[in-house]
Amino acid sequence: MSEEEKHKTDESRRQFLKNSGYFAGGLVGGGIIGSVIGWQIDDTNETKNQNEQANQGNGPNFNRALKFFKNRGVFERLAVATERIFPEDDHGPGAIDLGVPYFIDHELAGDYGNNERIYMSGPFHEGTPYQGFQSRLRRKEIFMEGLRVIESESQKEFDDSFVNLEGEQQDEILAKFANDEVNLRGVQASTFFGLLREATLAGAFSDPLYGGNTNMEGWRMKEFPGSQMSYMNEIENEDFVEMEPRALYDHLH
Repeated sequence: MSEEEKHKTDESRRQFLKNSGYFAGGLVGGGIIGSVIGWQIDDTNETKNQNEQANQGNGPNFNRALKFFKNRGVFERLAVATERIFPEDDHGPGAIDLGVPYFIDHELAGDYGNNERIYMSGPFHEGTPYQGFQSRLRRKEIFMEGLRVIESESQKEFDDSFVNLEGEQQDEILAKFANDEVNLRGVQASTFFGLLREATLAGAFSDPLYGGNTNMEGWRMKEFPGSQMSYMNEIENEDFVEMEPRALYDHLH
C-alpha cells in the first residue's frame, strides 16, 4: 500500500470514528433525566434526544446509558439525592445536568462498586475515622441499601416518595443519614452518606470520559483547565491565566 493510499485509509477511519460518536465526549442538550420539576425519566425522550444529537453530527451519547441500576425509580431517587448535595445555582449546573447520576451508575457497575482493590475479609468491627472503609458490604450493596432506606424514611416521615418531597424535606431525610439517625443493614448510615457525597463530587469534577462533568461545566465553574498537554507558555505568567478546559478525548483529535 502506497503512502497516499495509507493516508486516505487513516483519514477515512478517523472520519468514521467521529461520525460514530467516539469523539462526541460528554456534550448533551437539555436536562439529563427530564425536566427539573418532577425528575421523571422518559425512555422515549431519551431516545429522541440521542437521535437529535446524531442528526446534529454529535452522535448518540453513550455515557447516558445505565449499566448498574435495573430499576428506573431507584436511579431517579439517586439522581434527586445527588442534586440536593450539588444543586444548580448561579454559578452553574447541578449534579443532574452534570451527568453525576450516570457517573455513579457506571462506577457501581465496575471495580469501584465491587471493591476490587479493597481488603474484604474479616474481622468486621466498627473502626475509628482513621481506619477507612469498614464494612462487609460492597459499595454497590451499600448504595442499594442506602437508597432503599431513603425511600422508607420518606414514606415514614412524610407519607410520600423521596422524589416527590420538597427540597427542605429531602434535605431533612439526607441529614438523618449524615448524622447516623437511621439504621442500615450491615453499614452505618453516615458511611453511605459519605460515599454518596464523595461520588457526587467526583462525578461533578471528573473527566467527562467517565460520564460526569458534562461539557466540562464542572471545571468551568472552578476555572480548572482540565487535561492540558503543556503549560510551557503560561508557567512564568504572574497573572491568572484563563484557559478553555480540555478533556482527555480532546487529545484523540
